[in-house]
Amino acid sequence: MTTPPGVAAIVVDGNSGRTLYSLNENQPRHPASVTKVMTLYLLFEQIEKGRLRLDSPLMISSHAAAQAPSKLGLAPGETIDVESAIKAVVTKSANDIAVAIAENIGGDEDSFAQMMTSKAHSLGMHGTHFANASGLPNPEQITTAHDLAVLGRAIQDRFPRYYRYFSIHSFAYNGAVLRNHNHLLGRVEGMDGIKTGYTQASGFNLLTSVHRDGHHIVAVVLGGKTAGARDRLMANLIEDHIDEGDGARTARAITEETPAEGVELAETAPAALRPAVVEPQPVARPEPASVDADNTADEEDSASAPRQRRAQKIALAAPPAPPAPIPAPQREDKARPAYVSGVQKRDDAAATKTDRKSRRAEHATAVADGSTSHAAGGKTNRRETVAATTPSSVKHADGERSQMAKGDLSRPSHSGWMIQLGATDDADKASELLSRARTQSRALPANAKGFTEKVQKGRETLYRARFAGLEEQSAETACKMLKRSGFSCFATKN
Repeated sequence: MTTPPGVAAIVVDGNSGRTLYSLNENQPRHPASVTKVMTLYLLFEQIEKGRLRLDSPLMISSHAAAQAPSKLGLAPGETIDVESAIKAVVTKSANDIAVAIAENIGGDEDSFAQMMTSKAHSLGMHGTHFANASGLPNPEQITTAHDLAVLGRAIQDRFPRYYRYFSIHSFAYNGAVLRNHNHLLGRVEGMDGIKTGYTQASGFNLLTSVHRDGHHIVAVVLGGKTAGARDRLMANLIEDHIDEGDGARTARAITEETPAEGVELAETAPAALRPAVVEPQPVARPEPASVDADNTADEEDSASAPRQRRAQKIALAAPPAPPAPIPAPQREDKARPAYVSGVQKRDDAAATKTDRKSRRAEHATAVADGSTSHAAGGKTNRRETVAATTPSSVKHADGERSQMAKGDLSRPSHSGWMIQLGATDDADKASELLSRARTQSRALPANAKGFTEKVQKGRETLYRARFAGLEEQSAETACKMLKRSGFSCFATKN
């Protein structure tokens, strides 16, 4: 079988972990919307930990609503339940929903992208760096075929219950039927997912998984010229190698503690992963300066791929000019601290009138990061500068709360866990949020140190309301109790 030049591909035996086929598997490439597999990985993790449920509402911010197509088109302030969000990302590959997931978990998309990168590295995906949750064009958003195969195996090992969403063919939402962009679902025997992707810079990408007659393979094709050419190559790779793998599972599950077999943890720089270039490669094209719907609309309008049958081969199209390999970006050594939105997450339990009033007051004073984001929505390569801040005048209802706030507002210097209540564009409101949490809830341990943190994002200034100096268990427990009192809360390592 002849593979078009410039394509990166890999076929891995899911049962043994052996690589059955590879070509340019360690070359840095743009993942496009295959990125959303990691976005959903982190969402599944939140569900597993009990922080979100399938019926939990996710708030849509201005930043999320402003994303380029493909998207659902929800307006700022609207909500979507977690299960519908999963289905929209799997089928429609909705960029607005992917960003909403990021903001509701990480507070803002930049911080969530750091969580994605950290998770990737912990799984052994050392050639991967995420800069956004959707896969829309960003020169720092890179991965490899090898790394995506690791992710395709890991998400099944870790979340078998939720992985099934990747196999759905369509999803009905608000009267519209959204069809899965993976045209090989139902056409290649045993295929159970998982995700397509396309931008002009990446070409047509596909990560798949196939279970057949006891065999299991995970395959990746990156850089196809057209959707049809990519699908034909993928189908042929599957048929050529499905029987070469083991018939029973022997490989360990891929977890954060047990990365994919054969991955050296010392290999942290993407440049170190690149193989020697055997043939001349095209000069890398620069990323588009602006987000354009025609250039970034995630998926294919091309005709559906032909039906597949076992032992039948599909003729490949004439090899096109491939997308160029991408140089690894320069990365910051110091990760920015996690940031959590102030959008109030609703408690679905039967709430008292006091709880509802508390939530309304919380929502009025804690402004979500997305509601103050750039209206254009296309700037994803942002950088934050963080500094502790003590407002010169803090307005409190009584002297006791004012005195408490003054003692709490300097940032603790020791390590440990902290919790965040929200963020606002007003320092006084952030301080009031800390005071209200301290006085209205018994959830906070006496050693919890409250502070506000100033975040500068371009021309925007936000203030985080946080408590630090906690152990992991006490932070998690305090958050649960605060949520019962109507506060938004998220625990993170300091």
